[in-house]
Amino acid sequence: MRTDVAPSPAPTRPLASQAPRKAGAGLKIALIAAGAVAAIVVVTGLVSRSQGAASVKTWTAAQAVPTVTIVHPVAASGVQDLVLPGALQAWYNAQIFPRVSGYVHAWYDDIGARVKTGQVLATIDTPELDQQLVQARADLASAQAYMQLASTTSKRWSALLKQDAVSRQESEEKAGDLQVKTALVNAAEANLNRLLALKAFARIVAPFDGVVTARKTDIGALVNAGAGASPNSELFDVAEVDRLRLYVHVPQADSARIKPGMTAALTVPEYPGKTFTAKLLSTSNAVSEASGALLVELEVPNPRGELQAGDYAQTTFNLPNAGQQGSGLLTLPSSALLFLKTGLEAAVVGPDNRVHLRHVTVGRDMGSTMQIAGGLTPSDRVIDNPPDSITDGEQVKIANSDGSHAAN
Repeated sequence: MRTDVAPSPAPTRPLASQAPRKAGAGLKIALIAAGAVAAIVVVTGLVSRSQGAASVKTWTAAQAVPTVTIVHPVAASGVQDLVLPGALQAWYNAQIFPRVSGYVHAWYDDIGARVKTGQVLATIDTPELDQQLVQARADLASAQAYMQLASTTSKRWSALLKQDAVSRQESEEKAGDLQVKTALVNAAEANLNRLLALKAFARIVAPFDGVVTARKTDIGALVNAGAGASPNSELFDVAEVDRLRLYVHVPQADSARIKPGMTAALTVPEYPGKTFTAKLLSTSNAVSEASGALLVELEVPNPRGELQAGDYAQTTFNLPNAGQQGSGLLTLPSSALLFLKTGLEAAVVGPDNRVHLRHVTVGRDMGSTMQIAGGLTPSDRVIDNPPDSITDGEQVKIANSDGSHAAN
C-alpha cells in the first residue's frame, strides 16, 4: 500500500530588505533616547542655573537692604536742671566822686573796710571855697545892713506921709527900696547856704552800709568837682554785699518756664561742692535781639560775705518738663538726628520696616543728647547714626540687641 507523503515545506529565510529596516529603527530609538537624556540634562541645567541666579539675586537684594540700629526716645523726668552761667553784682554799688575841688587832707578807710552810713571816708581841704564862704558872709552882712537902713527910712516916710509932710510917691519909693534890699538879703543868704552845703561835701562819707571795694586817691591829691572833671577824680567805691544780685541770661526756648519767686542753686569756683540759694526777683520781660535770651535777676543772701561782687557763678534752675502741646520732653541721642536743608529730622522706622523722615523740634541741646520738644513719641523706632543718603520710604533691616537681624 502506498502512501503518499506530502513533502515538507522548505524553511523560509528573512528577506534581505527586512534586516536593515530593523537596525535603523533601533538606532532611531537610541538617538531619540539620547536626545531626550540630553534635553533632560539641558533643562535640568537651565533650571538649576535659573534657580541659582534667582537665589543670587535674592541674596544680593537682601544684602542691599541696609541694617540699622534703632533707639527709642526716652521721656525726660518731671523736673529738669537748666544750668546757665551768671554774674554776681553788689546789691548797691556807689562810685564816690568829689563834689568840691581841693586837696585830699586825709583818708580813713582802705579797701575791704566795713563802713556804716554817714561814716567819714576822707576829708578835702578847700581853700578857694573857704574864701568864697568868707565873701558870702560879708555880702550877707552888707545886704542886711542896707536892708535895715531901708526899713528905717521906709517907716519914717510912712509916718511923714500921714502928716502930709511928703508925697505918696516918695513914700512908696522908700517902701520899694526896702523890698529890693530884702531880696538882696535873701539872695545873699541863699548863696551862703549853697557854699555851706558845698563845704559839707569836703567830708566824703559812706552812702550806705557796705564795704570799701576801691580807694583811688591819696593824701595831697588834687581833686576836681564832678564825675567827669578828670579821669582820676574818683575817690572810693563802696558796695553793699550783705545781699547780691545775680544776673542770668535764659535762652528763649526756656524763658516761658521762668517764673518770679522760684529758687535756683548756684556754685562758685572758690567754694567747690558748696551750693548757695538764690531767689528769682524779676525778668526783663524782653528777649535780647543780640543774644536771643531773657535777662533774669535773682537775689542772693550773703550774710557771711562768702560771695563776692563780680563772681562768676553756675546757676541751676529746676524747671518743669513741658514739651509742645503738653506732651513732655523726650531725650534722644544727638547721633540719631539728621541735619538736612529742610531742618532737623529723625529717621523713624515704620511697622513695614520702611523709613519715614520726620521733622522734630529741639527743646535743648545737651551735647551728647537732645531734648525733643515735638515730632516724636516714646514708641517711635528711631535709627541711630542714620546715613546721610537715607531716603524716605527706604527698606531697612533692624539689628536686634543680640546682633542678629529681625525679619522683614
